[in-house]
Amino acid sequence: MVDSNHPHQPDNGGTERSRFVVGIDLGTTNCAVCYVDTHQDPWHIRTFAVAQLTAPGQMERMDTLPSFHYEPVAGELQVEALRLPWNEDEPDYVAGVFARDHGRHVPGRLIHSAKSWLCHSGVDRKAALLPWHGAADVESLSPVEVSARYLDHIRRAWDTEFSEYRLSDQDVVLTIPASFDEVARELTVAAARMADLPRIVLIEEPQAAFYSWVDAHRDNWDQQVSAGQKILVCDIGGGTSDFTLIHVRPAADGKLQFHRVAVGEHLILGGDNLDLALAHHAEGKLVDHGRLEPRHWDVLVPACRHAKELLLGEQAPEQFTLSVSTGGARLIGDSLQLQLTRDVVVQMLLDGFLPQVGLDEKPARRQSGFQEFGLPYAPDAAITRYLAAFLTAHTNEAADAAPGASARPDVVLFNGGFFASPMLRGRLIDVMRSWFTTEDPNWVPRELNNERLDLSVARGAAYFGMVRRGTGVRIAAGLARTYYVGVADESGEPAALCLVSAGTEPAAETLTIDREFDLRTDKPVEFPIFVSSTRLTDQPGHVVPIDNEQMTSLPPIRTVLQTRKTSVQASIRARLGARLTEIGTLEVWCSQSDGPRRWQLQFDVRSATQTDLETHSGHAEQAGIVDERLTAAVSQIIASVFGTGATHKPAGLPRRIAQEIELSRDDWPPSLLRSMWSRLMKFDAARQLSADHEARWLNLLGYALRPGFGMAVDDWRVEETWRALHGRLVHGSPACRVESRVLWRRIAGGLAAGRQKELTSSVLASIRQRHRQSTTGRGKGSDYASGTHEAAEVWRMLGSMELLGRRTRIEVGEMILDLLPKKKFVPIRPALIWTIGRIGARVTVYGPLDVVLPPDVIVEWTQRMFAVIDEAEPVTQLALMQLVRRTDDRYRDVPDSVRDDVAERMESANARPHFIELIRTGGTLDHTESRLIFGESLPIGLRLR
Repeated sequence: MVDSNHPHQPDNGGTERSRFVVGIDLGTTNCAVCYVDTHQDPWHIRTFAVAQLTAPGQMERMDTLPSFHYEPVAGELQVEALRLPWNEDEPDYVAGVFARDHGRHVPGRLIHSAKSWLCHSGVDRKAALLPWHGAADVESLSPVEVSARYLDHIRRAWDTEFSEYRLSDQDVVLTIPASFDEVARELTVAAARMADLPRIVLIEEPQAAFYSWVDAHRDNWDQQVSAGQKILVCDIGGGTSDFTLIHVRPAADGKLQFHRVAVGEHLILGGDNLDLALAHHAEGKLVDHGRLEPRHWDVLVPACRHAKELLLGEQAPEQFTLSVSTGGARLIGDSLQLQLTRDVVVQMLLDGFLPQVGLDEKPARRQSGFQEFGLPYAPDAAITRYLAAFLTAHTNEAADAAPGASARPDVVLFNGGFFASPMLRGRLIDVMRSWFTTEDPNWVPRELNNERLDLSVARGAAYFGMVRRGTGVRIAAGLARTYYVGVADESGEPAALCLVSAGTEPAAETLTIDREFDLRTDKPVEFPIFVSSTRLTDQPGHVVPIDNEQMTSLPPIRTVLQTRKTSVQASIRARLGARLTEIGTLEVWCSQSDGPRRWQLQFDVRSATQTDLETHSGHAEQAGIVDERLTAAVSQIIASVFGTGATHKPAGLPRRIAQEIELSRDDWPPSLLRSMWSRLMKFDAARQLSADHEARWLNLLGYALRPGFGMAVDDWRVEETWRALHGRLVHGSPACRVESRVLWRRIAGGLAAGRQKELTSSVLASIRQRHRQSTTGRGKGSDYASGTHEAAEVWRMLGSMELLGRRTRIEVGEMILDLLPKKKFVPIRPALIWTIGRIGARVTVYGPLDVVLPPDVIVEWTQRMFAVIDEAEPVTQLALMQLVRRTDDRYRDVPDSVRDDVAERMESANARPHFIELIRTGGTLDHTESRLIFGESLPIGLRLR
């Protein structure tokens, strides 16, 4: 059972209620658990002290469980030193205080900020990528798995304490940031299920914090606020900044009621950013004109976190000695030391994160430069700018706002570890006062206080659990955003149709939009989806202009509305309906106006959870949509080769198309290419005519669909291609086999990771056999990996499969380096070198950050390459540039000395000047470089990173 602030859903599926109601704060820096024993009357909220290791072999019960995960080096600690009461097997990791305190001294083995990764759409959040660029022997985990381990620790600690009342049988309320997107919410639920907590309720953290305040003042809360007031909840934790507005309104019975009316955009901006800023400052003092190695940086950042907490505390020392060990995990080595003074640190952090800004200032949109963990940190570090933008955006948007209403809140509730420092709270109050002095020179917002900021969210979650049982004060909290679908208005211009308005509460029934639409069936269609957290008064059915300032484009709904009857008309009249589900996600339905057919549409969130599916950008469409007469002419030419009664041979087909439309092949726009793909797929059976027909069909099909992404519904096209082709060559001629390899190379960017693995598994078996025969002389060589055209294309296909596992791609690179010196492989050496450049590239063509190979692997590869390659060869220079290209991400970049050496060698070989620039200073690829890396021209409108 999953719920999201929905008080009407029956508990426990209608069975007997559990004895305990438990609130869990799954925090970025700390987890906390509070609970209510409902057998006590009157009930009150208690804190559950979580048993955990604080030192080897030393267990204590603490009010919080630090959100840190540490895997010891083999043999580092005795098994008994890590054992907890519930450990049945030998423990191989530890979470909590000991993980935090010990792990910060050992590079590459500590996982933290998993919650920030859980909402990072730029990586596959289900992939094993943490610790980010960790030690080679550490077990990699996904953000979902790490979150599940924290919850599992809590569950086991609870079950040990309350053995008769297992946590999985209790009512559990789990907190999430208000700004979490739908994907992050669902992944949080998945983590809970993984931890054997299948029945949870979700609540937003700012609301939970406010519930905690209500509980602490349950006897007089209505005397501390009044109708008409606006309450700002400012919740800044270790990883995120959340802003929430709650209005106080009179209820029908004369009492007061709280209404959550707005939440801010998602910001990965919090205490972690302060740690990074302090670490950058310290690095500049510790290392002159350079950067620390990643393993030393991994130690510096936690040390700076510790220094920050001390120097911003209430009884802070005047200075702190920062020490960074340069020894190994079990060595006492030399250390780098730096004296940090309280005044300098305070000034740096206040000016950097809480600067004095005007109420009309907007956050900067350019990236701030914090890329150390690969996380998409907020572009502007100034929290005060984001708060100013939030308040001004919601001045008049609430349904009950009076004309000319002020952005000024009346009451402020601070929450999150960030505000444990009185200094930071005071600075934010001062900035807010400066915004509203013209309205009232003496204005100061009233502060509501929660005694324990580290426990308030968990306490509020437990309170909300009781609210769901019908006791306590409820916050009316419907949908915080307005959702739209893209349509064409009466003039044919793109517009947005409001599907669900802000304030909508979860409902069992679908709300039907009172408008009819022409709906295409049995062909791929796309429904653009937009969301706004500032347009809060638009109502379902309203058509409004698309406003890029106030609306954010979400991954569109892409689908084919099947009718199962080929005789059904291609277009029908239909109505749209929408329903907000209990977990805060949106379901959209299409219903035939004059018939029974009905289709459920779901958000295409795959691009956020699987990075092998690209979020659609629309750049390819911007290259132009060709005239239908042009596509008809191309279709006729294709039919003259592959259709019934064909009159032309396959040879020269692309040339004939180019002559007919008077456009060279490189200039064919994506819209024309995709229409060619559609036409070719209808002539699939024509492959049987001859090997020449099949080879030309494969060649043109892959060319028309390259690079497998970029146009709307490309993922569907790639999947249709897979279904038609995988393992189904009609002719086994060398030409057909070659064109098949070329096709998969061309559209690799649209293949899911599983498809890539399946496609390459049989090829890898043959290559491994050939490699073994070539390097040891044993065994029989395969057809691949020697001197044929097909062998070259097999290697290029492997290089294009960026979603293969790291180990597999490293293995392929190692085999290439072994084979490069062999005479038999001289004919395909350019293909081998091109492939190793793609495999080891610092910047991928389409893959996420977590697929980039470690720099130490690349350093070894470049040294081995210099022993056998000719640096004057253009393909060699291209590969070297990709291997050592500068990104300013210390976890991806090779050492400066290696980069300088490669740059000097390439300068001596008269390499392209821009290659040298990309190596020394970084930058973006030009059109020619994109073509070289991809292996041929890209469709116009598309460019590599």
